Amino acid sequence: MRLPRRTFALHAPPVRRATSLHASALNFVPACSTTDARARDLLQDFVAGARRLFVVTGAGLSTESGIPDYRSEGVGLYARTDRRPMQHAEFVRSAKSRQRYWARNFLGWPQFSSHEPNSAHRVLQRWEETGKLHWLVTQNVDSLHSKAGQKKLTELHGCAHRVMCLGCGAVSARKELQKRFIALNPHWRAQAGAVAPDGDVFIEDEQVLHFRVPSCENCGGILKPEVTFFGDSVNKATVQFVHDRLAESDAVLVVGSSLQVYSGYRFLLAASDRKMPVAILNIGPTRADHLSQLKVSGRCGEVLSVLQPI
Repeated sequence: MRLPRRTFALHAPPVRRATSLHASALNFVPACSTTDARARDLLQDFVAGARRLFVVTGAGLSTESGIPDYRSEGVGLYARTDRRPMQHAEFVRSAKSRQRYWARNFLGWPQFSSHEPNSAHRVLQRWEETGKLHWLVTQNVDSLHSKAGQKKLTELHGCAHRVMCLGCGAVSARKELQKRFIALNPHWRAQAGAVAPDGDVFIEDEQVLHFRVPSCENCGGILKPEVTFFGDSVNKATVQFVHDRLAESDAVLVVGSSLQVYSGYRFLLAASDRKMPVAILNIGPTRADHLSQLKVSGRCGEVLSVLQPI
């Protein structure tokens, strides 16, 4: 691929546009610029020129399905509240922390699990079908890529729709755990607050005091979502697998991620070392802007939907 060795920052003043997004999704999508037509044309050229496209997606993709993220200006978790996500070490060492986490997750699960893929997920799945997309690695744990039918997929941080035992390693479906929660807590009620990014809701600590948490049915061990909590690290074999898929690719497209977490950013560093062309579609700055040949600001679904994978 031949690309100019410069970064394009193409934008107009931030506006709230008329959109096909559901009103609830708009609550979590930050104000953004109207994407410049030239920016779209440049991104079209980038995609058309790639034969084996490697795509990295993040929370900015799922906000358009109504799932909040952590860092978006004005609407992310960090902007809306002083609450912070569960840390791996805290979950492992503290039964009270696990009780609080699972109570919140139990209340949030019906809504979180009902979210559906948006137009951006569907476009990326079609690119896979046409052979344009070689591999997709997502930092999201919401299963929306899988729901859209994506097959060439690595869920880098795991998936909240699966539960694992920290004792024996057994993996089970989160929907089955919901049934066990209901059976153990038939009369438990709590008033839920704001929705958090990883499938839970905010409730006051005193509301969780009598919430009962089941253990692994196989060994009695601690149950944990099969996701990488903050402070934990991604499995080395998974990281190496993704590096191998990157090595088979000829261009990298980042969709809806600020890349602030190193687990995803590392692949942009690797792409830079390989002198691979990089394009970024995201609202707001990213950690890898200096590594990209093209930076486009806009909503993922609106921009990707007008591109042709030729």
